[in-house]
Amino acid sequence: MRRVRWSYADSSLALTLRRLRGRFGISARRVAVRTHVPWYWRALATVIMVAVALALAGWIYDAGRRFGGFDRSESEQELRDRRAQIATMQTELERQRSLADAGESNLQIERTAQQQLSVQVKRLELENARLKEDLALFESLAQAEGRNQKAVTIHRFRVEADPAGNGRYRYRMLVAAPGGKREQEFSGRLQLTVTLQQAGKVVMMSFPRAEAAESSAFIVVFKHFRRIEGVFQVPAGAVVKTVEASMLQGSSTIAAQTAVL
Repeated sequence: MRRVRWSYADSSLALTLRRLRGRFGISARRVAVRTHVPWYWRALATVIMVAVALALAGWIYDAGRRFGGFDRSESEQELRDRRAQIATMQTELERQRSLADAGESNLQIERTAQQQLSVQVKRLELENARLKEDLALFESLAQAEGRNQKAVTIHRFRVEADPAGNGRYRYRMLVAAPGGKREQEFSGRLQLTVTLQQAGKVVMMSFPRAEAAESSAFIVVFKHFRRIEGVFQVPAGAVVKTVEASMLQGSSTIAAQTAVL
């Protein structure tokens, strides 16, 4: 029968002693003993450290920009100067605009005055030309005294389309009693015979018309001379070709003149 030999190294007591030496002996783990700090103090310390880090980073950033030639204070001062210059230039621009508007208003007034003056000059030129024609006419009538036996003569018969259109035409003429007839008052009536083209046809119209209320405007009474002006109306779209002015006394035509348009 084989005999079992007992060994101390394999006993449970030896295992227990080895465990105790591993926990409390020289080879045991190091243990740090710290004082307990509440969490809010730890949070406050963290915030302070972060703030200090940010301030330090900002200072380093500004120092780096100054080292690189960029200064925030100088940039802010330059920005303020530029804003002040822009404000000054804006004020000057508004002033120049006001002056330009005033100048434009004055220029417009001058242009209007010049246009009115031009219209007056043209009117005076026309009146001057008419007076010259009247003078030439009177001189010719004076020279024809005793030779012209006509009771009435028609001079400078003109017909023009009214700028307003709508078939209106304006006419004017000068009638005179030449020679020895000047001391005798003439009484007669004016008649206009209009030849026009309407819808491809030639049509003749007489004025004053029998039913026209303004027929009294065609009565002519004068002693030496008289200017006659008036208007007549034709159908819209009709084209006037000729207008004959006749001076009637009773049923007789004593003077006539034709205007061609």
